[in-house]
Amino acid sequence: MDRLSEMEAFVSVVEQGGFTNAANKLGISKSAISNHVSGLEARLGVRLLNRTTRHVSATELGLTYYDRAIAILADARAADEMITAMQDTPKGALRISAPVDFGNNQLSRAVSAFLQKYPDVSVNMTLDDTYVEIIAEGFDVAIRIGQLVDSSMRARKLLETSTKFVASQDYLDANGTPETIDDLTNHHLLHYSNLSTGNTWNITTPNGEERQVRANGRLTVNNGGSLLRAAETGLGIARLPYFIIEDSIAKGRVVPILESLPEQRMGIHAIYPAGKFIQPTLRAFIDFLVEYFRKNNHATGA
Repeated sequence: MDRLSEMEAFVSVVEQGGFTNAANKLGISKSAISNHVSGLEARLGVRLLNRTTRHVSATELGLTYYDRAIAILADARAADEMITAMQDTPKGALRISAPVDFGNNQLSRAVSAFLQKYPDVSVNMTLDDTYVEIIAEGFDVAIRIGQLVDSSMRARKLLETSTKFVASQDYLDANGTPETIDDLTNHHLLHYSNLSTGNTWNITTPNGEERQVRANGRLTVNNGGSLLRAAETGLGIARLPYFIIEDSIAKGRVVPILESLPEQRMGIHAIYPAGKFIQPTLRAFIDFLVEYFRKNNHATGA
């Protein structure tokens, strides 16, 4: 016998106070209700209901089972509703947060393609390099680059990128080209202020050792594009994700240095609030991003 049907019959008898009222509510016969409840008690090996000629009430174990059963039935209904909703065309509004440079260089094209595919969806995208509180600030999803720290959120990996050290050729001609990590202490290091490590760079040596170098340049800024412009004009050495510097390297505005060091990879994730079910439009958007970046992965730097 179907366990959910047994649960539903039992819950209805408790809530309606009897078999006849429960049968009327569920639209099935009284005998069917009785068979469901009897089958449930037989399977569990306990008596869940006290029955008299005039009254039906739950036993102590029955009340405990009732509390759990109503939660299970609610989850089952929610699952049915979610699947039904997911069959509909995504529609409604999405609020998205993303870092400025990734938004400009990568995400904006993906969002445009998504909106072309789903004309009933609208997007409000905020580009900001500061850490946003997704729920408190009313966002549906945020893009995060690097190590994830908020375990209360769900995450889907979209792609990876690498960081590279770059400087203009004019800067290197004037100050020399660093060949080792130690050489960096004699150079102007342009620093990204939103790093979780403060004003130090964590660098892995060829033998796997972690080294720290203090950023001692004349410029600290919270935006990667601004650091790149500074490096292009010869102010110093910047360490930036590949998707920011790709075009500048290709055009010769900056050159990569210290390429003998191990590549540092960083994940780029879509982060969204945890919950039993994700709204269909958000699910469609995240699934779209995963597939889009699988086909159009220009951010790796591999």
